[in-house]
Amino acid sequence: MASTRADEVAEILWELKRAGKIASYTHIARRAGFSAGANGRAMDSCMRVVRRGWPHLHWWRAIRDGGVVEQGSEQEACLREAGFEIEPREDGKPGMFVALELHGMTWETDAPAVAASAAE
Repeated sequence: MASTRADEVAEILWELKRAGKIASYTHIARRAGFSAGANGRAMDSCMRVVRRGWPHLHWWRAIRDGGVVEQGSEQEACLREAGFEIEPREDGKPGMFVALELHGMTWETDAPAVAASAAE
C-alpha cells in the first residue's frame, strides 16, 4: 500500500501534468506537507513508491533542487520529449540543467494540498 506522502505527491504530479509544468523536490514536498529531507532523500523514497504505484504519472516532472538532471537519464529524455529545454551545467559538473524558474510551477502558497481540499 502506498504511503500518505506518496499519495499527496501523486496528486501534485497530476497537477503538474495538467499545468504542463515541473517543480523542485522541495516545493513538491512542502506542498504535500513534509520536508524533502537531506539531499532530497524523503522525496527519493516517495518517488520510488510513486513510480511503482502510479506508473502512468509523469514522475519526471519532479526535479531535484537546483534543476539538475542526470545526463542520458530517462528523466532527461522525458523532459526533452515534453519540450523542456535542457542545457549542460555551467559549473562543469556532470549532469544537465533545466530552468526551474522558467518552467517551474508556482503556487499561491506552499500550504499542503490536503489543507486546501479539507477547507472545501
